[in-house]
Amino acid sequence: MRRSVARRLDDLRFDLVAAGGGLIVAALLFPLRFFASQVYIKTIPLVLGVACLLYLLASYNDRQADALPALPAPIARSLPSVVISGLAAMVLVATVHGERSPLFLDLASVLGTLVFGQILFTDETDFNRTLLLTEVVLLAFVVRFAGLFTTPGLIGIDSWTHVTQLAAGILSEGSLDAIADDKHFASPFYHLVLASAAIVYDLSLRNALYLSIGVVMPLSVLLVYSTANLLVTDRWAVLATMIYSVGNYVVEWGVHLIPTSLGLVFFLAVLYALVRLMWVENGLRDFVLLILLTLAIILTHQVSTFIMLILLAAAFLSQVVIQITPFETSPLDPNIFRMRKPVNLVGIVVFDVGFTIFTWSLTPYKQRSFLGTVLSWLRETFASSAGLLNLAGGSSAGGGGGESAGPTAIELLVQYVDVSGFLLLLCAALVGCLYVVHRKRANQSVLMLLFATAVMLVFVLGLPMFGIRNFIPQRWFAFLYAPMALLAVIGIRYLATNLQPRLFLACLLVFSLAFPGAMLLSSQGTIDSPVFDEQHEQLSYSESELTAADTIGEMTGSPRPDEIRPDQVLYTDHPYQTLIKRTHAHPADTATVVDGEPVTHDLVVYRERQSTEATYFRDENERGVIRDVPQSRLCRPEQGTVYANGDVTMCTSPQ
Repeated sequence: MRRSVARRLDDLRFDLVAAGGGLIVAALLFPLRFFASQVYIKTIPLVLGVACLLYLLASYNDRQADALPALPAPIARSLPSVVISGLAAMVLVATVHGERSPLFLDLASVLGTLVFGQILFTDETDFNRTLLLTEVVLLAFVVRFAGLFTTPGLIGIDSWTHVTQLAAGILSEGSLDAIADDKHFASPFYHLVLASAAIVYDLSLRNALYLSIGVVMPLSVLLVYSTANLLVTDRWAVLATMIYSVGNYVVEWGVHLIPTSLGLVFFLAVLYALVRLMWVENGLRDFVLLILLTLAIILTHQVSTFIMLILLAAAFLSQVVIQITPFETSPLDPNIFRMRKPVNLVGIVVFDVGFTIFTWSLTPYKQRSFLGTVLSWLRETFASSAGLLNLAGGSSAGGGGGESAGPTAIELLVQYVDVSGFLLLLCAALVGCLYVVHRKRANQSVLMLLFATAVMLVFVLGLPMFGIRNFIPQRWFAFLYAPMALLAVIGIRYLATNLQPRLFLACLLVFSLAFPGAMLLSSQGTIDSPVFDEQHEQLSYSESELTAADTIGEMTGSPRPDEIRPDQVLYTDHPYQTLIKRTHAHPADTATVVDGEPVTHDLVVYRERQSTEATYFRDENERGVIRDVPQSRLCRPEQGTVYANGDVTMCTSPQ
């Protein structure tokens, strides 16, 4: 009896069971769309079902041949010149328009599709790995630096704190004592790099940031290539690099340069070091390199540290699973992976967890330690707001809120544009996940990618559906894209050799045409100049808006919050209030604007964007809502104008 059960277990196809189970789960999740309108709830069951169906169709197809058609040699050889010329045109457009305009982003999308076409449809004799990687990196540079150098000041919200306060304080005082009361005191690596670059380059902190971390960000995509090349051949490794480089959140952290950006670079390096340990070498120097990289993340950014610990835990879990389950790898099996004994990572996991707890226990935050504050917030969340489909406050990221009653057609369009790139990547990654759970294909490295992706998806999509957003899910996507891109190319490669050719070609064309445009046009990748500026706030400012903030600080003497009365707080829109507050111009907050009721704030700032583009105000329930506010609504007739420069007006009530 036991032998019979063991024989049946040996004959069991884990991948087919998982694919069948995935179809059942997709069917069970489908009715959730009738209880919540959140975009991920509507789309992920469909994506899961399509991925499982494609895998099953490929698994029961006996064909084992390369399905990729080849472009004619003259076209394949001319496309690199077309791409380089297109990049020059993108630079010209950004210079003329002074921003990453819709035309710039359209050009970037077309060039992204052309690069995908070269990677996928170039014959082996014309395939040039170095040339294609050069195109990928150049496209990444132009997309990011066009935003950086056409935007006055800095892009984003947190960048103003990190650059103008923390790094500037370290630079002026020459010591970490300048940030002794900040949570980054125990993770100052980003600020030290920035201050050091300003000294070495003899430049302003802004330009030093761009020429240090700004340059590293597009170059870091090569770490994805190095990792993928340990698992797949050159063509698929280049494809993984291209997929990752145009990811919307990856682009975001390439223009919104904060500790998350540097933490992402170190995360990619840790991922490469882990896979290299599992495939190439696992000597003492390799373990030392991995430990140094993990320490660099811990000393750079807390959220990046937590994500890195999840990756290490996934690597350890894959080690255990390989050792105690009936996975077997045959050296005769014709697949992309090689047989290797699992690497023991217990020591590294224990060391990093211990060092993280020690560091967070010493990190000051909200008059307590960082660890104590975070645990307190978690307890409070679980006790007060956690609950199934508790979507109040918005989606986890990029998907729009599910709580909106009756969104307009344009709002629906924006929601689906924002998430369609991620959903395409998720579909391909799910196929890759099914491929690697086959007993003869599973190994420590690919199971690590699978477990890391699964756990990270729980944090970015699962927990927010229960009202748990303490882990800042928006910060996770760029990290998540790395293992997803690796699994995606594994899945695409499998479909290329097994799926019916016409069906596979149709899938590939949809992916190549839609993916780069969806990613590059989404709100996350265009925070400096949103394509849909009536739906998404712009997290960059004009020269007049920056000048106004500086002048307000000079006029009011830049008082601290405890030096003014409550009625002297300045009120304006979000995100402009964050600029005024974080540059220490004046204590500021988001104005309350309720339909049918007068605005009652004594000190207000109006800017022209409040009437023409998406800016946020508080409603009667203290929630952030987009409002088109005319100047007379905020700067009321009974108030006096104390400053105006054409775009920005500051008004105050008579005393």
